[in-house]
Amino acid sequence: MSSAPRILGIDPGSRRTGWALIAQAGRALSVVESGVIRLGEREELEARLGGLLDALEAVLEAASPSEVAIEDIFAAKNPRSALALGQARGVALAVVGRRRLPVHAYPPATVKRAVCGHGRAEKEQIQRMVTALLALRSPPLEDEADAMAIAICHALVRRAPALPAPRSRGVR
Repeated sequence: MSSAPRILGIDPGSRRTGWALIAQAGRALSVVESGVIRLGEREELEARLGGLLDALEAVLEAASPSEVAIEDIFAAKNPRSALALGQARGVALAVVGRRRLPVHAYPPATVKRAVCGHGRAEKEQIQRMVTALLALRSPPLEDEADAMAIAICHALVRRAPALPAPRSRGVR
């Protein structure tokens, strides 16, 4: 593994989980690889969470990140959706915890502010900004763009600690 930080951004979801591995070399950021884990729409939640666990294990094995940035918990309008999202996030944290990687959590508004300049950015604006910031040829999928934005947010915080500090969890 190189000395440049490799940040894995995770945008957890119980139906789709975006992930993106970003390399940081000084001020330069680049996407190493990224994707969306799609879980069976008609499967029971426990089967989807099991599939998420397996898929994230494979991503971590292939990506070899040095640290992880994940979307923090936020209030959802639908309590059932919020619970499913929390469970998917828990699976992601457990997979990362097994590998003893440092985890940094960022609320959605902080990520949007870091990438777009304000905390109420829409999905399309996030896609356009990560496309520009990472010099991508085409916009990534929404969940993939969100994961890239989370990783970019962490890279910016690493570079300029005066920004709002993340809720870090050094898993030991």
